Amino acid sequence: MSANMSRRTLLRSVAVGGAALAVPSLLTGCSTGSGGSGGSVANKGTKAAPWPTYAAARGPAPDLAPTAEGVQAGFLKYPENVVRAVAEKPGTGKEKVRIISITYGTPPKPAARNKYWAALNEALGVEIEFTVVPDADFRTKMATLMAGDDLPDIIAIGGGYTLPREAQFVKERCADLTEHLSGDVAKDYPHLAAIPTYAWEGMGRIAGRIHGVPVERPKPQDTLFLNQEAFRGAGFEQGMSAADFAQVAKAATGHRKWGLGASTTSYFGYKTHAIWHGAPNEWRIENGKAEYFAGTDEFRSALEYLAKLRASGAYYPEATSVSQVDLKTQFYNGTVLSMTDGFGAAISNAQGIKDAYTMDLAQPYTAGGAPRFQQSRGIFGYTALKKAPADRVKLLLRVLDWLASPFGSKEYELLHYGIEGTHFERDKDNNPIATELGLVESKDNLPLTKVADAPQPLYYPGYADLTRRVHAWQRKVVPMMVPNDRWGLQSDTFNRQGATLDQIINDGVTAVVTGRKKPSDWDGIYKKWLAQGGRKALDEFGAEHAAAH
Repeated sequence: MSANMSRRTLLRSVAVGGAALAVPSLLTGCSTGSGGSGGSVANKGTKAAPWPTYAAARGPAPDLAPTAEGVQAGFLKYPENVVRAVAEKPGTGKEKVRIISITYGTPPKPAARNKYWAALNEALGVEIEFTVVPDADFRTKMATLMAGDDLPDIIAIGGGYTLPREAQFVKERCADLTEHLSGDVAKDYPHLAAIPTYAWEGMGRIAGRIHGVPVERPKPQDTLFLNQEAFRGAGFEQGMSAADFAQVAKAATGHRKWGLGASTTSYFGYKTHAIWHGAPNEWRIENGKAEYFAGTDEFRSALEYLAKLRASGAYYPEATSVSQVDLKTQFYNGTVLSMTDGFGAAISNAQGIKDAYTMDLAQPYTAGGAPRFQQSRGIFGYTALKKAPADRVKLLLRVLDWLASPFGSKEYELLHYGIEGTHFERDKDNNPIATELGLVESKDNLPLTKVADAPQPLYYPGYADLTRRVHAWQRKVVPMMVPNDRWGLQSDTFNRQGATLDQIINDGVTAVVTGRKKPSDWDGIYKKWLAQGGRKALDEFGAEHAAAH
């Protein structure tokens, strides 16, 4: 892209799939760009606004019981009685709402030729203009958007990315939602109030205020998905030693198939392997002192392990140039026999395989000490709203509340499965099964569930065996979960420089695993991380944690 292209020209360019990039009128009363001071985003020294008063939405009884620790309620079939959850449409049919979100699917067909999109416009009573951004482009596109003069109405920030000055941008240029959502006033938006408190805590406050709505997700984080037949045939057993796992990955490789897959954005699944080796889940904070996983001996052991796996030939050789979307295709067609992906991708991955083999989920291998598993932030991300008059903010919150309608409602059914007879048919157990059109016009391609969603049930329509398998897997790994202690905390330094700091680690991991650098070079890489803001972020997160606890 030319550096001479103007911001406004870029923002008015055609987005992926023909969906026009949102270009609302110029903001008034806001600083342009995200570089203004805007004061500190830290919560230390502020009066924290209460989270929304939690009130669970009513729903059907599950077939597989949840646990207080985080095992999801499991449903083996679809509820028989689907009820309406929203009495009135959020809009009048006259309003336009512009949205931007990350996507992992293929681009949607334009709204004029998309029955799913049209049905959602009708149900919401608004005309959605949606910009979908492929995950590989998300950081670049969002940085451009945040630096520009114009913002869409609804900005979904997710996918695990750290955006430069993200909290500062949200504080300066997005609506403060505290007066709409804090405490009992959240009852005006009952489905947002039904989002578990852990999700709000995972999102966190900015300067003590509520500036977004979390998109809740289950507690398990990145997961190693396996081709069960191929891995078992190579000798795989759940909970085996790290050394034995390496032998299995090598034994499964051959005949133009590779035991391990990776992508340009998964970086060889190093965060998963790090915690399996005993490293913290990124940030560990105790007694006001923060520790970052990349500076631990356990992380160095994991890095050496991954470098040996790569040198053995077990990883797909061109992994550093493969997108996550292409990695999924390789996993589906059997080119690679495993991949690290978000836990929430279980059903789409199972559908992508099309019964070619059985998909399994790996429990941690053992590398000394008790097995550990990444606990997620409890959210996919969060959604911020452009600053606007109160009535406009209330409209946008009504849209989000509709999107968060609970499992077992007509609204949830339309959002997740589309129109019966068009996008899905029911099987003998009443499960909505996607039609060919439903695979093209779907929540994966028009990712409104990345903008707002109900608390997630463990339900995979037509895949009851997978539901049982995942529920049993959760009962094993949920007790092993370790949280990331920085979620919900703010650091001015990390918000300014977090993207750069993350890139230092990601680039360093890639260099070591691919053999361009030696494992012994890691100390120098970590020292660079410390010098470019990491050391200050450690101090700030430690102080913030102490103030909150």
